Amino acid sequence: MAKEKEKTTYSTGAALLLESLVNQGVEIIFGYPGGAVLPIYDALLNTSIRHVLPRHEQTAVHAADAYARVSGEVGVCLATSGPGATNLVTGIATAYMDSVPIVVLTGQVPTSLLGTDSFQEVDIAGITLPITKHSYIVKDPRDIPRIVKEAFHIASTGRPGPVLIDLPKNVLAEENVVPKPAELDLPSYKFFTKGNAGQIEEAVRVIKESERPVLYAGGGVITAEASEVLQEVVEITNIPVVTTLMGIGSMPSDHPNVLGMVGMHGTVAANHAVNDCDLLIAVGVRFDDRVTSGLGQRFATNAKIIHIDVDPAEIGKVVRAHVPIVGSAKLVLEEIKENLTPPKCEEWWTRIRTWIEEKPQEDPNILTPQAIIKELGNIAKDDAIVTTDVGQHQMWAAQGYPVKNPRHFITSAGLGTMGFGLPAAIGAQIAAPDKQVFLVTGDGSFQMSIQELATTVQCDLPVKIILMNNGVLGMVRQLQKLFLDERYSQIQLKDNPDFIKVAEAYGIKGIRVTEVSQIRQALEDAINHPGPILLDFIISEDEVVTPMVPPGKKLTEMLGR
Repeated sequence: MAKEKEKTTYSTGAALLLESLVNQGVEIIFGYPGGAVLPIYDALLNTSIRHVLPRHEQTAVHAADAYARVSGEVGVCLATSGPGATNLVTGIATAYMDSVPIVVLTGQVPTSLLGTDSFQEVDIAGITLPITKHSYIVKDPRDIPRIVKEAFHIASTGRPGPVLIDLPKNVLAEENVVPKPAELDLPSYKFFTKGNAGQIEEAVRVIKESERPVLYAGGGVITAEASEVLQEVVEITNIPVVTTLMGIGSMPSDHPNVLGMVGMHGTVAANHAVNDCDLLIAVGVRFDDRVTSGLGQRFATNAKIIHIDVDPAEIGKVVRAHVPIVGSAKLVLEEIKENLTPPKCEEWWTRIRTWIEEKPQEDPNILTPQAIIKELGNIAKDDAIVTTDVGQHQMWAAQGYPVKNPRHFITSAGLGTMGFGLPAAIGAQIAAPDKQVFLVTGDGSFQMSIQELATTVQCDLPVKIILMNNGVLGMVRQLQKLFLDERYSQIQLKDNPDFIKVAEAYGIKGIRVTEVSQIRQALEDAINHPGPILLDFIISEDEVVTPMVPPGKKLTEMLGR
């Protein structure tokens, strides 16, 4: 009789948790300690996992989010129970809206106290139910390997997203744990990869017969690692390409077929092309209202729509798809590519080129945000990574920065979370330590996570901070200016600190820029500086983001074009 294999015993549930994370390839955890997770922090001293200590739980989840976006791996964050867990909520929602794979670990009160309103007890699984793909509350430490394996599988497959694991303190502290087998047990969890052959055949036919096609690329292209095959399809067909905010980088922005971002702050060429096309090939997009100006009644009304998405819930949710294809963007595009016949769209390109030529005139003698972004694009390496906060500066970067590669433009698109940028830069720099990382931020957003300057110093991260400092909440002011008769309410940030002194207080070099002639030298100094650095660009509060499609208007009804 064969001798039964001896089962490994783990000193605590926390030690088993960390071993399970290592088995999933985890190298980094972004976390903040507290009483309920002390067993994890004690066990961390005996593992190979690197722990990064941001100064707030929300920034921990943003950093894990950006780490996942840049690396293509699952990000991991950790917080204690109660307020530690609830501080993660905005970051979890940010990742959920942008389909980012993260596993969120939260401490919880002992199982004997669940439901008693004990100190620092919250139902974090219930609170985050609408913004996670799935949640677990661990009751038996022997289940930890299976739960961790399932969590990573769910987070990273199909349409990616956050998965939460709630960990009661007694489960983490239990000693001499003999784990159960780590086998996936998900009979109801299904997702599609290959598209329907008949629908793919129909898509090929519709593409061939079109005269004014547009390919509309979203974040799903990048998530599915479909950028290469997307570019091959474009070069076979010569179809013009527009992107969503999340889709920036799905093709090199300087590719001759790329018209730029479409939507509220899209380019003239992109917005006109989508409005006038007879076929819209939507890949990995969800027809966000910032693109469709509402529920789609005014959007691409003359076009047949091919919609390719891994999430069947997105098909037909906002805009009717004439050819719906559920599946991985990469696999579907590869099948489409094999049978493509290029459409005849020479006349279509003639029209498009007239829109491309419509570019705003800029005063070369004024320090404008557009001039800053343009010079940054000229001087940064092609593989530099840009993270942004949310506001005017985000749109200026999206419109003007030349992104050459997927996973190199990191921004909060779906939720629009101010304070995302600096922790995202931290996560991006840790994921790609050999690359230049630039943060483009504004004085409003920057102050929502300014404490993370300490993390950049503690972790020795050479993040370059491009601060657009106009002394106001710029995007809110722009909306009040355009649509509320310049009735400015609660947008002045007149008591801003001296950001150079703040940076210096953290041990970070700062440079203030007030003239357009200083831009290039400041950027060169930043790139050549070995550590983190803050460039404080003083711009006018009257600068606006144009073009702009007012809410509820057609894409062609742009202001400031």
